[in-house]
Amino acid sequence: MKLYLDPGHGGSDPGAQGNGLLEKNLTLDIALRLRSILEKNYQNIEIKMSRTSDLTKSLIQRTDEANSWGADFYLSIHINSDKGSASGYEDYIYSGLSNNSATAQYRDLIHSEVIKLNKLPNRGKKIANFHVLRESSMAAMLSENGFIDHAHDAALMKQESWRQSVAQGHANGIAKAFKLSPKNRTNPAPGSRQSLHKVIAGSFQDRTNAEHQLSVLKAKGFESFIATVEISGEKWYRVQAGAFSNRDSAEARVREMESQGIHAFIITE
Repeated sequence: MKLYLDPGHGGSDPGAQGNGLLEKNLTLDIALRLRSILEKNYQNIEIKMSRTSDLTKSLIQRTDEANSWGADFYLSIHINSDKGSASGYEDYIYSGLSNNSATAQYRDLIHSEVIKLNKLPNRGKKIANFHVLRESSMAAMLSENGFIDHAHDAALMKQESWRQSVAQGHANGIAKAFKLSPKNRTNPAPGSRQSLHKVIAGSFQDRTNAEHQLSVLKAKGFESFIATVEISGEKWYRVQAGAFSNRDSAEARVREMESQGIHAFIITE
């Protein structure tokens, strides 16, 4: 399967702007994460990106490149704006296609998976006469991942974990739509289980201290909970801010938390 992955805007075209953010930077970040997830976890997928850095590229150049390469699917990643009045996720296919088309079926699967992970209101599946949808020879979809000028959406966009989740949602949808096969992993011995990398943002013997840390994390937008463990016969209250089967994802969460002034570490079990 050949995927042409198109981070919207770039270079002299910043795209939408708001809350200290530029669309061109967000779309590139999400697209690079998406490429990494797909290449790391799935077989028989080739990915060409319209850009992998902050460069200027016209819409015609993008669709011509995808068409010449013979892509099977064109995915354009964007961020929306609407004078601060709208919030949520929506995606588009070409207005000349029916809801029964193969493109619409691919989009249905991707839409469903993205919505599961992106923490945004669902604004629905839409149609449009956008250049990249109209001029691409293959099935094509454009996703609008929140509104950069809306306070709630922008707060999420600033979180590395959110951008990773958006990429993961797109990856899950593409894998389902194109029936991608996972890369072979070493099979665990019977009765064993996969390692889990837990992000811990504090371990306390006084539950009151753990609850205070929980409130600090919540104020900074990190979902967390208190897990009770016994160590050397003593009870400890761990504040856990995520658990990941992929260590890279756990390390990304730690980096994000430390950028917010919160010390965190990983426990692998």
